[in-house]
Amino acid sequence: MELSRTVGRLIGVRQHEVDPGGGGPSRVPRPVDVVVVGGGIAGMSAAVVLAERGVRVTVLEAAPTLGGRLGAWPDTLADGTGQIVEHGFHAFFRQYYNWRSILRRIDPALGFLKPIPGYPIESAQWPVEEFGRLPKAPPMNLLALLVRSPSLRLRDLRSMDRDAALPLLTYDRERTYAELDGTTAEELLDSLRLPDRARAMLFEVFSHSFFNHEREMSAAEMVAQFHFYLLGNPEGLAFDAPDEDYATSIWGPLTRYVQDRGGTVLTGSPATTLTRDGGNDSGGGDESGGDGGGWLVTTADGTVHRGGHVVLAVDPPALAALVEASPQLAGLAPELVGRMPTFGTPGPPYAVARYWLGGDVAAGRAVFSGVSRQATLDSVTLYHRLENESRRWAAATGGSVVELHAYACEPGVPAGELAERMRAELVTLWPEVADLPVVELRARVEAQAPAFAPRSHPVRPGVRTDAPGLYLAGDGIDTEFPSALMERSAATGILAANHILRAEGAAAEPVRSIRPRGLLAARRRS
Repeated sequence: MELSRTVGRLIGVRQHEVDPGGGGPSRVPRPVDVVVVGGGIAGMSAAVVLAERGVRVTVLEAAPTLGGRLGAWPDTLADGTGQIVEHGFHAFFRQYYNWRSILRRIDPALGFLKPIPGYPIESAQWPVEEFGRLPKAPPMNLLALLVRSPSLRLRDLRSMDRDAALPLLTYDRERTYAELDGTTAEELLDSLRLPDRARAMLFEVFSHSFFNHEREMSAAEMVAQFHFYLLGNPEGLAFDAPDEDYATSIWGPLTRYVQDRGGTVLTGSPATTLTRDGGNDSGGGDESGGDGGGWLVTTADGTVHRGGHVVLAVDPPALAALVEASPQLAGLAPELVGRMPTFGTPGPPYAVARYWLGGDVAAGRAVFSGVSRQATLDSVTLYHRLENESRRWAAATGGSVVELHAYACEPGVPAGELAERMRAELVTLWPEVADLPVVELRARVEAQAPAFAPRSHPVRPGVRTDAPGLYLAGDGIDTEFPSALMERSAATGILAANHILRAEGAAAEPVRSIRPRGLLAARRRS
């Protein structure tokens, strides 16, 4: 592994600085009010940085609890046992530099994150394939994959279209999106002429992890994320997860952190309209328009929150709805308004089903497993081997807590039906599940994740909008550097905070990412 990292560093596979931060005093030199709409990773990342710098920040979260797609909330089982139910399992990859930086505010050693051993991909057609124990850094991880993987042998490379595969190794933001954004990931995979097993186990599982079907996902986006997770980072595919539920380990501590620094975090407060205020004395440097004006955010109960700047850190459908409900934006931010019809359309539905079972699965089952080529099921997480509350329930009852996830499922199907489909598909992989009675089930289906459809990149908004003092953050927002999922949410939240801090004369927060271009990008002819 050390050899892998050494070789990687020599060829530039290392942490890169995107924004050095700094540039002023540690705190804002005058009173500044900021309203952050959305209390998920993006919104709370912005709030943490702003509160640290002396900004009077107010976070407005529509749901009763924080977190967005990393949310968690209390529930009670039929036997009276209290449990925290989560929105779904998330892998905290080690190249999530910005998200981990935010989390270090509440645990400097990140002791609550525990390594998840292995990264197996399960299939009913082929033996399990393991990706978690590859060397960490490219190119050694890619070479090891070719040597070790039963799905892709060296002899298969002779029949593979090497020209079609070149974009995977030559990621360059401008060129990749210019050349491939109009192509689907499915079309790119077709062009590779991969063996069916390699395609299923290596690529289709990967594309589903972004809550999109490969037939509906931009090939450029798939290449970008392949670079971010495998071919451009020095940390490999290893990841961690909290040993307590997200509410206990993340959202409670982050809320207290912001509040201890003068911030306000309000749940159950959906923003309904956004208007420009012409006479605001709560801050407003150059990026707030230079007219002394600010913003008014009205919530469903009629309360008006005033800020010199606003960060909209909500999912695409919620952002589009808020923009539509704010007619003043048509004149203030016509570019933003024009992007919403495309951007506001989410990706396909996703389903999460948590089963409390009257017995345990086989002892050798992995804590987390990806799943290939099942009609609905995409992943399995054993919460009773991951989080302490579930461990305690399993120890007391002799049962297990198993969460099933469909990242991109059939629309219009009720959550309970999707849950049973996933459980039936799990039985084909883990036959012992058929004998485990269902004690409790919590299932839901939602459609909030961003779509990465072909030709959507030119209209994907960035952090800074065309309205003064108005910023966006979230995992669907465009970044100039490689990022995805939780890390993109955190990074865009920090970038939004940095725009505000610089406008108000305070130091910004450093932002980091991985190698910005592919291993062979410099050698590819223009």
